[in-house]
Amino acid sequence: MITDMRVPLEHQQPYSTAYEQMLEKVRYEGAYPTREKADEAVRLVLSGLGRQLTGDERVDLAARLPWEAARGLTAQIPDTRQLTGWAFVKDLAARTNASLATTRWDTGSVFAAVAAHAGPDLLTRILHQLPTGYALLFGRAELTQAA
Repeated sequence: MITDMRVPLEHQQPYSTAYEQMLEKVRYEGAYPTREKADEAVRLVLSGLGRQLTGDERVDLAARLPWEAARGLTAQIPDTRQLTGWAFVKDLAARTNASLATTRWDTGSVFAAVAAHAGPDLLTRILHQLPTGYALLFGRAELTQAA
């Protein structure tokens, strides 16, 4: 079982089954060699999303995610400036000194699992709240209205 390495061994708790399943989905989608790599991606991307998502959509998404993932999402204070999808990827890359390609890959892999937990209706609400560019990160077409 995967445990949090920052907690002393005698206080570590195994992850919930729901989070283990989420990690397996992320690991499969992202072709990560280990669950630890998938867990790292989940924590990074959800912390970034937690800085962007507010209101009922944030609360509803947290309620649908495994508690370990929800904790990563809600531990972040929403930023006062909303980032476009591309700016979101660039911000995550800068925070971790990772390449843009790797960060884009991580984001898409994690957002695929998040979308599965959210369901289509909540995901649509989330995408309406966020600036342009997030639909593609969630694996949806970016639709715009004609002028």
